[in-house]
Amino acid sequence: MSLMGNTIINIYSIMLLIIIFFQSIKQHEKDSFQYRIFMSMIAMVIVLLIMDIFSRFDGKPDTFYYAINRFGNFMIFSLNLVMPSLWFLYVYNQVYHEESKMKRVFFYFIALNCINVIMVALSQLWGWFYYFDSNNIYHRGPLYCIPVIITGSLLIYIYYFIIKNRKRIDKNHYIALAYFLAPPCIGIIFQIIFYGISLILNCLVLSLLIVYLNIQNHNMYTDYLTGVYNRKKLDQYLKSRIEASTEDKTFSAIMIDLNNFKKINDTWGHDEGDKALRMATTLLGSCLREDDFIARFGGDEFCIILDVISQERLDEIVQRINHTFENYNATCNQPYTLSYSIGYALYDYHSKMKMEEFQKQLDMLLYDDKQCKNLSLASS
Repeated sequence: MSLMGNTIINIYSIMLLIIIFFQSIKQHEKDSFQYRIFMSMIAMVIVLLIMDIFSRFDGKPDTFYYAINRFGNFMIFSLNLVMPSLWFLYVYNQVYHEESKMKRVFFYFIALNCINVIMVALSQLWGWFYYFDSNNIYHRGPLYCIPVIITGSLLIYIYYFIIKNRKRIDKNHYIALAYFLAPPCIGIIFQIIFYGISLILNCLVLSLLIVYLNIQNHNMYTDYLTGVYNRKKLDQYLKSRIEASTEDKTFSAIMIDLNNFKKINDTWGHDEGDKALRMATTLLGSCLREDDFIARFGGDEFCIILDVISQERLDEIVQRINHTFENYNATCNQPYTLSYSIGYALYDYHSKMKMEEFQKQLDMLLYDDKQCKNLSLASS
């Protein structure tokens, strides 16, 4: 591919990534590890696309082409494993959602990339991976296949990791994760067959667009810590359910506040507090049907919306939640217990309550339950 053709297609790719970058800044939880990894992938592909343009300055050995060509190729090969490393960290986070585990994996990839940079630097002396002739023309070296095999092996392992842990991955995210590798793999095969034509990075742009549309965009309504919906989505959903309610078709809602959550954070640390929140989410989810709605209202509060129109049925679900938490506390080895206060009610269509009023009703019921439990503890 000519320098001009490569520059044009790469600039289009960079423009698309810049749009995704600024859209992500406006929409997402900026403190989440997933957000930081995704933004790092966008930034890295932009850098690689620029370096790919530089690596096309071949020929004209007596001009500035000589230095730019060498710099571009050196950076391309040196950063060769950064994107697969970031992608694995992104997938790993989708499976485990724990930053403490991520840090251990992160250092392994730091070491792998450092070794790669050293090998590329030595290759400048002996032409292992690539070399330039007297006319400033790039040629593959005798060991060119090594970085290709390492990169390919890492991509295959990532795909295996996704398939192996598919049950732990949100079903809405699984397909996007699985298909992320398809475009760059096609680009790799295309480059091997057609020497001198490289579309791998442009294919990566397509992959990042798929992830943005199917995961990152979806996550602007998702609480990054627990994986359930966030307050923004809750307000939208609750408002729509109220507007759609009729005399014959209404719904129920449950508000739950974890007791003594601050004590867990203060005594055992915020990492343990995060684990407690995730465990509470898991326990609540196990009591619900697949199409029930659960959101983190804020802090240690959760809100559940159910297609339940009878008080008897709602009481059964509340008892199921009680039994689930009791069984967990009786069998777990944690130094603390997970307890909660709860407020729940059917939405009364005839009351014409707005969203804020219904939330206030649930909050008052939750407060009454908390007061009762505090009095029981004080008298015992």
